[in-house]
Amino acid sequence: MGRPKRKSDQPETQRIIPLLGPLQALQNLIQEFNNKGVIIGGIAASLLGTPRYTVDLDAVFLLGLEDLPKLLAEAAKRGIEPRITNPVAFARKNRVLLLRHEATGIDIDLSLGVLPFEVEMVGRSMLVDMGTIQLRLPTPEDLIIMKAVAHRPKDLEDIEAIASSQPHLDKERIQYWVEQFGEALDLPDLWEVITKLL
Repeated sequence: MGRPKRKSDQPETQRIIPLLGPLQALQNLIQEFNNKGVIIGGIAASLLGTPRYTVDLDAVFLLGLEDLPKLLAEAAKRGIEPRITNPVAFARKNRVLLLRHEATGIDIDLSLGVLPFEVEMVGRSMLVDMGTIQLRLPTPEDLIIMKAVAHRPKDLEDIEAIASSQPHLDKERIQYWVEQFGEALDLPDLWEVITKLL
Protein backbone atom coordinates (compact mmCIF):
# COMPACT_ATOMS: atom_id res chain seq x y z
CA MET A 1 0.00 0.00 0.00
CA GLY A 2 1.33 3.44 -0.86
CA ARG A 3 1.86 6.39 1.39
CA PRO A 4 -1.51 7.58 2.71
CA LYS A 5 -2.75 10.95 1.57
CA ARG A 6 -2.59 13.71 4.11
CA LYS A 7 -3.77 17.28 3.83
CA SER A 8 -0.48 18.88 4.81
CA ASP A 9 2.73 17.52 6.22
CA GLN A 10 3.99 20.71 7.82
CA PRO A 11 1.31 21.34 10.47
CA GLU A 12 1.34 17.69 11.51
CA THR A 13 5.12 17.65 11.81
CA GLN A 14 5.05 20.80 13.94
CA ARG A 15 2.48 19.28 16.27
CA ILE A 16 4.49 16.14 16.94
CA ILE A 17 7.88 17.86 17.44
CA PRO A 18 7.59 17.61 21.28
CA LEU A 19 6.94 13.88 20.84
CA LEU A 20 9.77 13.17 18.41
CA GLY A 21 12.14 11.82 21.06
CA PRO A 22 9.72 9.30 22.56
CA LEU A 23 8.34 8.46 19.10
CA GLN A 24 11.81 7.63 17.81
CA ALA A 25 12.50 5.53 20.90
CA LEU A 26 9.20 3.68 20.41
CA GLN A 27 9.84 3.15 16.70
CA ASN A 28 13.32 1.80 17.50
CA LEU A 29 11.75 -0.61 19.99
CA ILE A 30 9.34 -1.83 17.32
CA GLN A 31 12.25 -2.43 14.95
CA GLU A 32 14.15 -4.31 17.67
CA PHE A 33 11.26 -6.80 17.76
CA ASN A 34 11.24 -7.33 13.98
CA ASN A 35 8.39 -4.88 13.38
CA LYS A 36 5.97 -6.92 15.48
CA GLY A 37 4.39 -3.69 16.63
CA VAL A 38 2.48 -0.67 15.40
CA ILE A 39 1.88 2.83 16.78
CA ILE A 40 -1.80 3.60 17.33
CA GLY A 41 -3.79 6.18 19.31
CA GLY A 42 -3.77 9.94 18.92
CA ILE A 43 -0.52 10.08 16.95
CA ALA A 44 -1.79 7.66 14.30
CA ALA A 45 -5.11 9.52 14.16
CA SER A 46 -3.28 12.83 13.69
CA LEU A 47 -1.12 11.50 10.88
CA LEU A 48 -3.84 9.61 9.03
CA GLY A 49 -6.65 12.06 9.69
CA THR A 50 -6.67 15.57 11.15
CA PRO A 51 -3.95 16.74 13.56
CA ARG A 52 -5.18 16.83 17.14
CA TYR A 53 -3.71 17.26 20.59
CA THR A 54 -2.30 14.18 22.28
CA VAL A 55 -0.12 13.86 25.36
CA ASP A 56 0.83 10.18 25.32
CA LEU A 57 1.75 7.35 22.98
CA ASP A 58 0.13 3.98 22.37
CA ALA A 59 1.30 0.90 20.52
CA VAL A 60 0.31 -2.73 20.00
CA PHE A 61 3.02 -5.40 20.12
CA LEU A 62 2.50 -9.01 19.04
CA LEU A 63 4.43 -10.44 21.97
CA GLY A 64 3.55 -12.96 24.64
CA LEU A 65 3.77 -12.66 28.39
CA GLU A 66 7.03 -14.62 28.28
CA ASP A 67 8.53 -11.75 26.27
CA LEU A 68 7.91 -9.14 28.98
CA PRO A 69 11.40 -9.26 30.56
CA LYS A 70 13.12 -8.74 27.19
CA LEU A 71 10.62 -6.06 26.20
CA LEU A 72 11.28 -4.14 29.42
CA ALA A 73 15.05 -4.54 29.05
CA GLU A 74 15.06 -3.30 25.45
CA ALA A 75 12.73 -0.42 26.36
CA ALA A 76 15.10 0.62 29.17
CA LYS A 77 17.98 0.80 26.67
CA ARG A 78 15.93 3.43 24.83
CA GLY A 79 15.08 5.49 27.88
CA ILE A 80 11.63 3.97 28.38
CA GLU A 81 10.97 2.80 31.96
CA PRO A 82 7.95 1.45 33.88
CA ARG A 83 5.75 4.09 35.49
CA ILE A 84 4.23 1.71 38.07
CA THR A 85 5.92 -0.41 40.72
CA ASN A 86 5.04 -3.87 39.40
CA PRO A 87 4.65 -3.57 35.64
CA VAL A 88 4.93 -7.29 34.88
CA ALA A 89 2.13 -8.31 37.26
CA PHE A 90 -0.08 -5.55 35.83
CA ALA A 91 0.73 -6.63 32.27
CA ARG A 92 -0.03 -10.27 33.03
CA LYS A 93 -3.48 -9.24 34.29
CA ASN A 94 -4.31 -6.49 31.79
CA ARG A 95 -2.04 -7.25 28.79
CA VAL A 96 -0.64 -3.71 28.76
CA LEU A 97 2.69 -2.30 29.92
CA LEU A 98 2.50 1.16 31.48
CA LEU A 99 5.74 2.92 30.60
CA ARG A 100 7.22 6.42 30.45
CA HIS A 101 9.89 8.05 28.29
CA GLU A 102 12.09 9.32 31.07
CA ALA A 103 13.73 12.25 29.28
CA THR A 104 10.41 13.86 28.34
CA GLY A 105 7.92 12.43 30.83
CA ILE A 106 5.70 11.20 27.97
CA ASP A 107 3.62 8.15 28.95
CA ILE A 108 3.70 5.13 26.63
CA ASP A 109 1.17 2.28 26.81
CA LEU A 110 2.23 -0.95 25.10
CA SER A 111 -0.66 -3.38 24.59
CA LEU A 112 0.12 -7.05 24.00
CA GLY A 113 -1.94 -8.01 20.96
CA VAL A 114 -3.37 -11.48 20.59
CA LEU A 115 -6.60 -11.15 18.58
CA PRO A 116 -6.70 -12.23 14.92
CA PHE A 117 -7.51 -8.65 13.96
CA GLU A 118 -4.45 -7.36 15.83
CA VAL A 119 -2.25 -9.91 14.06
CA GLU A 120 -3.64 -8.75 10.72
CA MET A 121 -3.24 -5.08 11.65
CA VAL A 122 0.44 -5.46 12.47
CA GLY A 123 1.02 -7.56 9.35
CA ARG A 124 -0.63 -4.90 7.18
CA SER A 125 1.10 -1.96 8.90
CA MET A 126 3.12 0.59 6.92
CA LEU A 127 5.99 2.99 7.41
CA VAL A 128 4.91 6.62 7.16
CA ASP A 129 7.68 9.11 6.42
CA MET A 130 7.52 12.21 8.61
CA GLY A 131 10.69 13.76 7.16
CA THR A 132 13.00 13.36 10.16
CA ILE A 133 11.41 10.13 11.33
CA GLN A 134 9.58 7.09 9.94
CA LEU A 135 6.78 5.61 12.00
CA ARG A 136 5.09 2.22 11.69
CA LEU A 137 1.34 2.88 11.63
CA PRO A 138 -1.77 0.82 10.91
CA THR A 139 -3.58 1.29 7.63
CA PRO A 140 -6.36 3.90 7.78
CA GLU A 141 -8.94 1.09 7.65
CA ASP A 142 -7.43 -0.74 10.59
CA LEU A 143 -7.18 2.41 12.69
CA ILE A 144 -10.86 3.11 11.97
CA ILE A 145 -11.72 -0.43 13.11
CA MET A 146 -9.81 0.04 16.37
CA LYS A 147 -11.54 3.35 17.00
CA ALA A 148 -14.93 1.86 16.17
CA VAL A 149 -14.37 -0.72 18.91
CA ALA A 150 -13.46 1.99 21.44
CA HIS A 151 -16.30 4.25 20.14
CA ARG A 152 -15.70 7.12 22.58
CA PRO A 153 -16.71 10.58 21.31
CA LYS A 154 -13.12 11.45 20.35
CA ASP A 155 -12.76 8.10 18.55
CA LEU A 156 -15.85 8.83 16.48
CA GLU A 157 -14.43 12.27 15.64
CA ASP A 158 -11.17 10.60 14.60
CA ILE A 159 -13.07 8.19 12.33
CA GLU A 160 -14.74 11.11 10.56
CA ALA A 161 -11.39 12.88 10.14
CA ILE A 162 -9.65 9.78 8.80
CA ALA A 163 -12.50 9.09 6.36
CA SER A 164 -12.34 12.70 5.16
CA SER A 165 -8.56 12.53 4.63
CA GLN A 166 -8.53 9.04 3.10
CA PRO A 167 -11.05 8.95 0.20
CA HIS A 168 -10.20 5.43 -1.02
CA LEU A 169 -10.97 3.34 2.05
CA ASP A 170 -11.64 -0.39 1.82
CA LYS A 171 -15.08 -0.15 3.42
CA GLU A 172 -15.74 -3.87 3.02
CA ARG A 173 -12.82 -4.62 5.34
CA ILE A 174 -14.00 -2.04 7.84
CA GLN A 175 -17.55 -3.42 7.76
CA TYR A 176 -16.39 -7.03 8.20
CA TRP A 177 -14.35 -6.35 11.33
CA VAL A 178 -16.71 -3.80 12.85
CA GLU A 179 -19.56 -6.30 12.54
CA GLN A 180 -17.38 -9.03 14.05
CA PHE A 181 -16.50 -6.85 17.04
CA GLY A 182 -20.08 -5.60 17.32
CA GLU A 183 -21.28 -9.18 17.68
CA ALA A 184 -18.55 -10.08 20.17
CA LEU A 185 -19.20 -6.98 22.28
CA ASP A 186 -23.00 -7.23 22.07
CA LEU A 187 -23.19 -3.96 20.12
CA PRO A 188 -25.37 -5.04 17.19
CA ASP A 189 -25.79 -1.50 15.84
CA LEU A 190 -22.07 -0.67 15.87
CA TRP A 191 -21.67 -0.85 12.08
CA GLU A 192 -24.79 1.25 11.60
CA VAL A 193 -23.19 3.97 13.74
CA ILE A 194 -19.79 3.77 12.03
CA THR A 195 -21.00 3.66 8.43
CA LYS A 196 -22.60 7.09 8.87
CA LEU A 197 -19.15 8.52 9.69
CA LEU A 198 -17.38 7.19 6.60
